Amino acid sequence: MAGLRALTSRGRSFLASGVAALLMALLLGEHDLLRIGVLIMSLPLLAALVVARTRYRLSCARRLDPPRREVGGEATVTLRLENVTRLPTGLLLIEDTVPYALGTRPRFVLDRVESKGIREIDYRVRSDLRGRYTIGPLSVRITDPFGLVELTRAFTISDTLVVTPQVVALPHVRLSGEWTGGGDSRTRSVAAAGDDDVAPREYRQGDDLRRVHWRSTARYGELMVRREEQQWQSRGALLLDTRRHAHRGEGPRSSFEVAVSAAASIGLHLAREGLGVRLVTDQGPEHLSESGVGWSLLDTLAVVRNSPARSLELGINALRQGGGDGLIVAVLGAMDPEEARELAKVRHGGATGVAVLLDVEGWEAREYGSADRRQAVEAVLAGSGWRIVTLPAGTSLATVWPSAGVKTRFAVGGAA
Repeated sequence: MAGLRALTSRGRSFLASGVAALLMALLLGEHDLLRIGVLIMSLPLLAALVVARTRYRLSCARRLDPPRREVGGEATVTLRLENVTRLPTGLLLIEDTVPYALGTRPRFVLDRVESKGIREIDYRVRSDLRGRYTIGPLSVRITDPFGLVELTRAFTISDTLVVTPQVVALPHVRLSGEWTGGGDSRTRSVAAAGDDDVAPREYRQGDDLRRVHWRSTARYGELMVRREEQQWQSRGALLLDTRRHAHRGEGPRSSFEVAVSAAASIGLHLAREGLGVRLVTDQGPEHLSESGVGWSLLDTLAVVRNSPARSLELGINALRQGGGDGLIVAVLGAMDPEEARELAKVRHGGATGVAVLLDVEGWEAREYGSADRRQAVEAVLAGSGWRIVTLPAGTSLATVWPSAGVKTRFAVGGAA
């Protein structure tokens, strides 16, 4: 039955023609026509029997080079087929499963694979959209020499191609205040005069309980830890505004995609300079692997999507709860001054705050009052000590990034 179900259109036509010839031969009493009918009908049946009993054993392996690719870049997929039986194969039709975003499904024809023979097939994929794409499984269609029967067999293996956001190389900018406690790479003594002179701070999840400073704990009524035993490492937080209503435009050139690319560029730039970066969106904190932060950041941003949230409250709370950040970089879409005031409060002490403000009205027709609102947001953030980087539509982040090293001073009343 499996062989009959595998009949192609040509095979079904032969079978129907043979049956018709048999009926006409019986009706007319033509013995020659009867022989012809039997011959025509037997061809697809014999082909179906042969293909169904075929015991080809093929092994398949797939290799992606590279397994991660930036938006717009090409990756090479290599298929390796091996005939592990002692029988040569017949005609093989190879088809790999590829998502629509990566292009059309690749199809290949192999005339014959000898016993223990190996064939390697290469093809390229490309995507202008970020994402995590599954390639596979591979299907192999076995057909007879006459094309009467076609039997499909599929492999189960699949591989994943990660298309990451576009990353722009940024110039080095001196960001003061980015060194803070909590890591394990640098050591710094805060107090050396004795236990009474330590500068305790509140306990945070993950702190060693052996560092608890009991005298300060009794004084403040909450767990406090000693700072002089803290290891010091560069730490920073990266906030990405993914709210749908805060962005404009559609597709790869939308302000949202530019914001994701900016976050990837900044995060990778800071990670390469030795900062321990954590990622936060308006939905809350995102988990990044401590080993290979750069790749983990790109993998996370590859699949980030617009959120229906209307407020940055969850993201701001996540920044506060994380604590210990000497540098906070916020990549923001459209926002109002009240949201800016809440965000401005996150920067504290010697921490450096950098706000990358997308000039979202440049992605579509300007809205009435939008420029004034953006200037008010800039005034609020700059007045609280944040450094302002304005990113207009069509401008590379590398061009405006040096503004992150400039302290903006606003006089009373909001004038610069």
